Amino acid sequence: MDFEKAGKREKIVENIGYITTILIFSIIFYLVLSYLKKIPESWNYLYILGIVLLVILASKLLSRVLK
Repeated sequence: MDFEKAGKREKIVENIGYITTILIFSIIFYLVLSYLKKIPESWNYLYILGIVLLVILASKLLSRVLK
């Protein structure tokens, strides 16, 4: 039995799920903000995705600093 391959597959699937969740959240966030007219008209989805990624990176960094 090769349990090492199952661990690698699980890690890949976990990363794909994490990325998919980020994309879905940022799409919904963009749609809500644009519906409420809370973002400038010149902004597109990539600006919101960048903000979401910055928040995630800041939370990861803060988590490591507090350990």
